[in-house]
Amino acid sequence: MSRYQSLIILGGLFVIFAILSNRFVTPGNLWTILRQSSVNLCLAIGMTYVILTGGIDLSVGSVLGFTGAVAAKLLKYGLSLTAFGVVLQFGVLGASIIALIVGLAIGLLNGLIITVFSVPPFVATLGTMTAVRGFIMLWTKGYPITKLGETFNFIGSGWILGVPTPVWIAAVITVVASVFLRFTRFGRYVYAVGGNERAAVLSGVNAKRTKLITYMISGFLAAVAGLIVTARLDSAQPNAGLMYELDAIAAAVIGGASLSGGKGTIEGTIIGTLIIGVLNNGLVLTGVSPFWQQVAKGFIIIAAVIAERIGKGRE
Repeated sequence: MSRYQSLIILGGLFVIFAILSNRFVTPGNLWTILRQSSVNLCLAIGMTYVILTGGIDLSVGSVLGFTGAVAAKLLKYGLSLTAFGVVLQFGVLGASIIALIVGLAIGLLNGLIITVFSVPPFVATLGTMTAVRGFIMLWTKGYPITKLGETFNFIGSGWILGVPTPVWIAAVITVVASVFLRFTRFGRYVYAVGGNERAAVLSGVNAKRTKLITYMISGFLAAVAGLIVTARLDSAQPNAGLMYELDAIAAAVIGGASLSGGKGTIEGTIIGTLIIGVLNNGLVLTGVSPFWQQVAKGFIIIAAVIAERIGKGRE
């Protein structure tokens, strides 16, 4: 029961909402759940890597918003180099690559602050979250950037072989992340650092480098999520990504990741993400206020942490 509790919860929610709404179990709605969950899954996988090392990344929502805005502005207006009197124009590929590099750089910054200056992850990423949110306003001047073109929109709203593009992107990321975590030396280092950092260091593991890489992964995947959201909405909104870090943390914790580090799986994070997706969708279909959705997710996180603590105490 303890091992499969998140899967049982997912099945229970599915049955409840299927009974309460006849629109829940329809092909269109199920694809909607998967498409919406794809964004959170990208964030949650990066968050899982960070949590496994005993850290936390509160900046993923801001990184999502900023990288989406970077791609949108470069795609629509280009980059003006006033000193040289030149305006660089970007295609979809170029703008997307720049956005991914920006996300990677912010993750690197988070990792350096935490590993070099020994700043607690909560404080470091809280500061980054606030600063990056300010950069979004400076970059967009508080206005949305819209009409980005059909080619870019395909990233968020297209279909490939009858499956939404975001689902394909999330699936590829999931497979790669799971393989790296389960079958590589780096994956074992991640678990070792989170389980007992001192023992890992004494065993020859470079704990600082391992943590640094996990924050870079988190920043990169937040940028991927930013591209998906911006492409799907055909707009880069200044407030994009607000509170997304809550869903990412909730998905990882509900899926079995321990906030103290060293415990968790990508498979569990997938189930946690689907629980959040089903919960959000089901509450909307049954007419529940969005404010109650936040209340429900907050209590779910608390319940998941309490269950994890109880299980750990028994062990």
